[in-house]
Amino acid sequence: MLTDAHCRAAKPKEQLYRLNDLRGLYLEVKPNGVKAWRYRFKLGGKGSWFALGDYPAVSLAEARDKCEEARKLVKQGINPVQNRQLERLKREQDSANTFETVAKEWLALRDWEDITKKRRLDMLERVVFPSIGKLPVRDITPAHVLDILTKTVKRGAPTVAAEAKRTMSGIFELAVATLRADNDPVWPVRKALPANKTQHKTALTTAQIGKLLNDFDNHRCGYQVNFCIQLMWWTLARPSEAAEAEWAEFDLDAALWTIPARRMKARREHVVPLPTQAVDMLRRLHAISGDRVHLFPGRDDRSRPMSAHSIRQALKVLGWSGTYSPHGTRTTGSTRLNEMGYRADAIEAQLAHAEPNSVRRTYNHATYLEERRDMMQAWADKLEIWKRESTGEVSRTQ
Repeated sequence: MLTDAHCRAAKPKEQLYRLNDLRGLYLEVKPNGVKAWRYRFKLGGKGSWFALGDYPAVSLAEARDKCEEARKLVKQGINPVQNRQLERLKREQDSANTFETVAKEWLALRDWEDITKKRRLDMLERVVFPSIGKLPVRDITPAHVLDILTKTVKRGAPTVAAEAKRTMSGIFELAVATLRADNDPVWPVRKALPANKTQHKTALTTAQIGKLLNDFDNHRCGYQVNFCIQLMWWTLARPSEAAEAEWAEFDLDAALWTIPARRMKARREHVVPLPTQAVDMLRRLHAISGDRVHLFPGRDDRSRPMSAHSIRQALKVLGWSGTYSPHGTRTTGSTRLNEMGYRADAIEAQLAHAEPNSVRRTYNHATYLEERRDMMQAWADKLEIWKRESTGEVSRTQ
C-alpha cells in the first residue's frame, strides 16, 4: 500500500515500472519522469488498464476515489474506458445542442404561418435566449426557468411570461423526446407564478359599434385599413384572416369567401357568405388592388399583405385601443347576433369555432350556409343602421 512519501520518492528508470497500491490501483513511473495513475481491471476475462490522471496533479487520495468509481462500473459490467469515451461524446453533443438550437428546430416543426413563427422567435430572442440560449439544453435547471419567468413578470409582462413558459415547455418536450434532455425543467416551477388572467374586453354596445365604424370612415387612414376593418365587421373573420385575404379566395358572383385551411386557426377550410355591402366594397377595391395577390397589399412590400398590426395602430390613434381590440369584433358579433335571436350553431359556424362536443364534432358537418347568408345580411344591415344612429340620422331603436 502506497503512501504519499512513496509517490514523491519514486524515481524514473530506463524501463517503465509500476508501484502497486491496492485493489488494482498502480502508480506508473515512466522513463521521462512522468508519474501516472492506472487502474488494472478485468472484464469478460480480458485485462485492461484505465488512466486516472497524472501525479501529483491527482493526489493519492483522489486516485483512490477515482479507482473506486471505476471499480463500481466494472462490477456493473461497464468498461470504464468505453464509458469515458461515451461521456466525452455526450458532452460534445450537449455543447452542440444548445437551447437556442433546439428552439429553432422546434419552431421549424410547428404547423404555423411564417408570421406566427417570427413573432414567437422574436419573443424567444428578447426574453429567453439572453439567459439560456447558449447553454446545453440538458444543463438547464428549474432555477434558470424561474429566473426568466420572474424577471418577465416583474417588468410588467405577465402575458409574455405565460407565453415564454408554454414555449419553453414545448422545446424541452422535443429535447426529451430526442434524448437531448432528461426532463422538462419548466414542470417543477409551472405554478410558481400567479396564473395570468387574460382580460377579455366586453362586447361593444350598438352605440359604440356605430361610433367606431364612423370614426374609421372619417379617419384619414389608408384604404387598406378602412376596408379591412369593414370586411372584419361584415364577416366576423379574425383580424389576420381579413388582413391577409387573397383575391383568389373570393367568388363575388356567388358572394362567397373561401378561406383555405392553411390560413385558418383550426386548419380547416372555412366558407364565409358575403353580404351585399361587402360584395359592393370588394368590387370597388378590385379596381385598386385587383392586380395584386392580396386585397390589402403591404405598404413597404406590395407583394405581401398588410399587417393586422396596422389596425391596432389606427385604433390607438382614434382612441379606441383601451376599449376595443380587432379580435373583439367577433365577441361583439357573437353577443349581438345571439340577442337578435339567431341560433348558436349558425353563429358558431360563422365564427369557425370548433364544436366542443366530440360526438357532435364527428357527425355534424353542416355549415348552415344558407342560414348564415340570411344572418350575415341582417347583421350588415344592422351595422348600417347603428352607424346612422350614431350620427343622429335616424332615431334610436335600441
